[in-house]
Amino acid sequence: MAGKRIFVVDDEPHICELVKYNLEKSGYAVDAFYSAEDMFSALPVQKPDMIILDLMLPEMDGLAATQKLRNNPATEKIPIIMLTAKNEELDRVIGLEIGANDYMSKPFSVRELLARMKVIFRWAKTVEEFDNSDVIYAQDLIINNAKHMIMRGSEVFKLTLKEYELIKTLAQNKGNVMSRDVLLDRVWGYDYFGETRTVDVHIRHIRKILGDENEKYIETVRGVGYRFREQPV
Repeated sequence: MAGKRIFVVDDEPHICELVKYNLEKSGYAVDAFYSAEDMFSALPVQKPDMIILDLMLPEMDGLAATQKLRNNPATEKIPIIMLTAKNEELDRVIGLEIGANDYMSKPFSVRELLARMKVIFRWAKTVEEFDNSDVIYAQDLIINNAKHMIMRGSEVFKLTLKEYELIKTLAQNKGNVMSRDVLLDRVWGYDYFGETRTVDVHIRHIRKILGDENEKYIETVRGVGYRFREQPV
């Protein structure tokens, strides 16, 4: 995709070179780094359109790097695909919970990587084009798109991008049951490759942040999906 710049961060040089070569063949501009520290040193000079980030990096690992990116207003919206040689579900879940947009386990297909990148870029464009001026009132919550925050009275809740988009989507359709597949389509993109359990993981984390263990806001509709309640229980 012409004009898009990608940062590839992996301490294995052959992985960096393989990804760099194939992405450049597809029209991307690519910068490769062997550590998260080197990537952060380059960010003030060149802001990428996406970061492909290895989980197991020396010193600062991929999880810590993702948290740092998401906690900085200048980099919080940069899409991240996390690479991992581990197959444990916990690593994938943690990566998604702290703000990675997708993950791929090594070894991976470069063709699939390119496909996932296109999906994420399409999703990012949709979010960017969304009217950020409106405010959604859902029970006692205020979802402010202009400020990208959720408030309850004077309390401000800090959510990852996906968590924010998920609760916003449910609140926009409050009273209606939304299946996990529909939520994946709306929040992650129509061609998302992941599992529907990703939705459950994010809902569980949202409930923890909002203190919604009793499902005052988000109701689980067994065998179907979720519904944002119009009125508290």
